[in-house]
Amino acid sequence: MNLTTADLAKYLDHTNLKANATKADIEVTCKEALEYNTASVCVNAYWIPFVAEQLKGSTVKPIAVVGFPLGATTTKSKVFETQVAIQDGAEEIDMVLNIGELIAQNHSEVEKDIHDVALETHKTGKLLKVIIETSYLNNEQIVAACEISEKAGADYVKTSTGFSSAGAKVEDVALMRKTVGDRLGVKASGGIHSKDEAMAMIEAGASRLGVSATKQILA
Repeated sequence: MNLTTADLAKYLDHTNLKANATKADIEVTCKEALEYNTASVCVNAYWIPFVAEQLKGSTVKPIAVVGFPLGATTTKSKVFETQVAIQDGAEEIDMVLNIGELIAQNHSEVEKDIHDVALETHKTGKLLKVIIETSYLNNEQIVAACEISEKAGADYVKTSTGFSSAGAKVEDVALMRKTVGDRLGVKASGGIHSKDEAMAMIEAGASRLGVSATKQILA
């Protein structure tokens, strides 16, 4: 696959989810995203009003994470986080599913969690990505997470938060794409540091990449 730098940039969600990120750091992230014309800037919800203002008039979208990074907050909390983030200017929501309930095979609870957030997200026509945290899951659980996410109304499934023991793996991305076909997007995130790594994820089936190493990837 041959992509121009501009084409590759539109795969990238330029990300800064660091707990110690300051307003100045977030401003730099936004300026880099605007310079390279990435798909988005992905941040913790606190920063969404500032990010939305920084990106105003561009095609770069603000993304907020929800239930991040553990996925173990209540569904009501995730719905409220989503509502506020969208009111503040988020165009897409990246939520963490309830990992423990997935592993315990309480699939109805996982589905309801995603479904309620999807309803809130889609009220205003925004996109929902579901982070399944592949590093905790075996192949059967990855497939189940993808199937549940699709059934619950997600628009994308996403590999990782970047805060677990491992990030995206090519084989996991390929399995996720095989499971959802062309019906959902697949986002690979965590541990993607070079153009070669980014291209490997895209060739495996990723339609979006969550990265903080945007400058290195596009250099």
